[in-house]
Amino acid sequence: MARIRLTITLKDTILRLLDGMVDGQRIRNRSHAIEYLLSQTLLPKQTKVLILAGGEGVNFRPLTFEMPKSLIPVAGKPLLEHTILNLRRHNLTDVTISLGYLGEKIKAYFGDGSRWGLQISYLEQSQKKTGTAQPLKQAQERFGSGNFLLLYGDVLTDINFVELLEFHRSQKGTLATMALAPVERVSMWGVTKVIGNKIVEFEEKPNAPKTHSHLVNAGIYVMEPGIFKYIDRDCVRLERDVFPRLADEGKLAAYPFEGKWYDVSTPEIYERVIKDWRASG
Repeated sequence: MARIRLTITLKDTILRLLDGMVDGQRIRNRSHAIEYLLSQTLLPKQTKVLILAGGEGVNFRPLTFEMPKSLIPVAGKPLLEHTILNLRRHNLTDVTISLGYLGEKIKAYFGDGSRWGLQISYLEQSQKKTGTAQPLKQAQERFGSGNFLLLYGDVLTDINFVELLEFHRSQKGTLATMALAPVERVSMWGVTKVIGNKIVEFEEKPNAPKTHSHLVNAGIYVMEPGIFKYIDRDCVRLERDVFPRLADEGKLAAYPFEGKWYDVSTPEIYERVIKDWRASG
């Protein structure tokens, strides 16, 4: 996105408070701090969030015989709670969690969300093993009036949601923006070929990728209501049945980011998360 240089004058007391926000990571410098605060104030706050948390966590058995994967512990908190805390940090408080396997335990833990300053509601997935497309389609009535965030419940990240939303809104003619994370081995995720700000080709978990890109689908999206027209009753997985069509039509934007990101999909990744992740918020 284009940025315009400005010169401003601030009281020294405000400047000290501003400098106190700068940590070199989440807030990089004074300019970033000012931009972040303005974005928090000026961007629409009504953006809704849908979290898909219905997976069975088969790879984590026997742990997930009695616990949904979204509740496995990371740094003293359930995995999904880290996402909830990150949403709160960015004033995204209208959250719907799509439930499947052992969903009643997720609902019992998070309740109405008031403990975290959020409003959390729930959707019960209508059938087992529905993939990612049908739970999204099921939410159409709640999410059919404006752009929204779609998150996978087993993703752990410190992404700045406000910057992602701001980027998406700058992309004209885009139905969805996909956050992309850099990885060394791409065979576990959907790898993308990006030209400019658009994803032009999408390969789902390739053993021998056609592209040299190491940017993969991070399981974090901003979507427009028009996405629902691409999901018919035969669609199972967004990654296979919807995103390639959007890429072919030039309607899938790319948002690479350099923050922390883990797709907690295997015990090996979970072990690395336990060692690397530091709780915040």
